Amino acid sequence: MYAVIRTGGKQYRVAPGDVVKVESVVSEEQNVEFSEVLAVSGDAGIVANPAAAKVTAEVIREGRGDKILVFHLKRKKQYKKLQGHRQNFTEVRIKAIEADGVTYTAAN
Repeated sequence: MYAVIRTGGKQYRVAPGDVVKVESVVSEEQNVEFSEVLAVSGDAGIVANPAAAKVTAEVIREGRGDKILVFHLKRKKQYKKLQGHRQNFTEVRIKAIEADGVTYTAAN
């Protein structure tokens, strides 16, 4: 069982029990709900676009990724520019996938 969700401008393939780093998600409590579900697969080889589906997850931690260096250079013009960037992320554990009234949870 897996689902494809969209959050932060990216798409993720998730299954119950998976731990995923997504773009920063604003959440006061420890639970997050992803309502933009693009596809759900309950059986092998069958992918469906459900009418009503949601994915619930719990927030494990929030942090910042590794530093990425952006270097610009114009040859023969004596122009160099170095810039660093660290992207914020939220690490979540997928608890359940609910699609068309059927709920799939992780086997703990």
